[in-house]
Amino acid sequence: MQNELFAPAGQMAGTASDRMTKLRAPGIVLAGSALVAVCAHLALPLYFTPVPLSVAPFAVLLLGLLLSPRLAAATLGAYLAEGAMGLPVFTPGLLATSGLAHLLGPTGGYLLAYPFAAALISFLWRRTGRGFTAATLSAAAGNLAILVSGALWLGVLAHLSIQTAVTLAVVPFLPGDALKVAAAAGLAAGFQRLRRRVN
Repeated sequence: MQNELFAPAGQMAGTASDRMTKLRAPGIVLAGSALVAVCAHLALPLYFTPVPLSVAPFAVLLLGLLLSPRLAAATLGAYLAEGAMGLPVFTPGLLATSGLAHLLGPTGGYLLAYPFAAALISFLWRRTGRGFTAATLSAAAGNLAILVSGALWLGVLAHLSIQTAVTLAVVPFLPGDALKVAAAAGLAAGFQRLRRRVN
């Protein structure tokens, strides 16, 4: 502490900057996981399927477009860890479960795909010119990964045929997911244009 008080101004500024840099990533992870949790509670149960209609995938797509692959995966990994510990971050479903029971329930395939999907979206978009079309295609690829994982998980868990699993776990969500993809791509592309103007 005494050394910091008598350190040159440039060195003190560097120390403060280093601290801010170290706190930045954990702050982003916490804020991102909180965003997913809030979006997860914006949900509508569908009584013909155990999978509710949720806004959570939108948050996953957006974070994938805004963050680096590693940070996106870490953020969604933190979200899953929070849910596994029993925090009320998952979408309330028809079955009153929480923690690991919810994570391993009918919607587990979607949830477990979140870190991979976010990292995939980020990886794809960062290898483009970062326009709206590229953002849309990248987000669509990540969304497809979530849907496929969710359908496979539900099919195995409930011993469903492929056709039934797709009917229950994919088809009802396609129109809404198209809107989520477009909205996330529009926000990310707009943010990218704003950054270019500022810089």
